[in-house]
Order: sequence, then structure tokens, then C-alpha cells
Amino acid sequence: MAEERIASVERNTKETKIKATLKVDGSGNSNIDTGVPFLDHMLTLFSSHGLFDLDIKAEGDVEVDYHHTVEDVGIVLGDLFKKALGDKKGITRYGFFILPMDECLCRVAIDLGNRPYLAYDVEAPTSYVRDFNITLIKEFCRAFSNTLGANLHVKLEYGEEPHHVVESIFKCLARAVDAASRIDGRLQGRLPSTKGML
Repeated sequence: MAEERIASVERNTKETKIKATLKVDGSGNSNIDTGVPFLDHMLTLFSSHGLFDLDIKAEGDVEVDYHHTVEDVGIVLGDLFKKALGDKKGITRYGFFILPMDECLCRVAIDLGNRPYLAYDVEAPTSYVRDFNITLIKEFCRAFSNTLGANLHVKLEYGEEPHHVVESIFKCLARAVDAASRIDGRLQGRLPSTKGML
């Protein structure tokens, strides 16, 4: 029986305190409380559509801004996947998805090859969902990709309503990460690289 791919992370700074757990091969169960309701909603979608079991409890200086919490949760999520995937032997490594969400169409591609890079091409006519500035999602994605060591490309092909824009990104990201982190039996436990290392 394959070893469970799970991880726990606790990260404390002067700006945020975060505790989180992840089961990569889960069923989409989540318990999310970041103090930022819109981010909670997006992470719940991420868990559900990637079939990851994800628990996150965060306390941050949201009275100042949402920036620190959003960025630090991205760091923690990247760290969770990095620890849970371990040496990455046998994983597919690459994942991509194209996802429609009402008037939006989003494309995400990811390489878990330990070469962090973010290409983020998202423009929406309106930047706010209530008091949440959706430009913070770029900071989330950068923190996630840097910590995980992932080459992450996010592109909004088109879209208008800001809630739909971000929802399409998180659902698409979930599906791409799920595809990239899957075990491919044909590799027989080998690394998905001709270099012999990631």
C-alpha cells in the first residue's frame, strides 16, 4: 500500500500565525478559516476541485490589510505540497487545465520541477469583490510557486465579473496541481526527469 502523502505546517511571524494540514490524496474535505472570507471561499473550492483534504487556521493583521494573510497562506500552501510530495518520485510532474466559469475562461499550467517561476496574466475590469482586492491573488500565486518550487503559468483568456475571475483561477489551479501531483505507475517510482534529480 502506498504511503500517505500528508503534511502539517505551522508558521508564525509578527504579522500572521498559521497552522495547516494537507492530504494530497484526499476527497476534497476542508476546514478553512483565514480571517479573510473571500480567501476562505476560494481555498474551499481549491480543496474540493483538487480532491485535497485541507485544513487551514490563520490569524493575521487583517485590520491593516489582507496582503500579509493572503501571501503567507500562499507560502504555507506551497510548503504543505512540498513536504507532502517529498522526493517527488513517481509523480506526473506537469499539469494543466482550461476551465470555463460563466463568462470567464482560465488556463493554468504547472511544472513541479523545482524551478520556481510565475507568469501571471490576469486582467479584470473591476478589481474588488466587496473589500477584497483581487490583485492580491497574484501575490498568493507567487508565494505558492516560490515555496513549492513550481513553474506556474496563470492566464485569464477572458472574463468580466471579478468573483468569477478568481473562482476560475482557483478551480483551474486545483485541477492542474491535482494532475501534476498524481502518481504515474509507468514511472515505477522513478523521478520524472532525465537529469535524475528535480
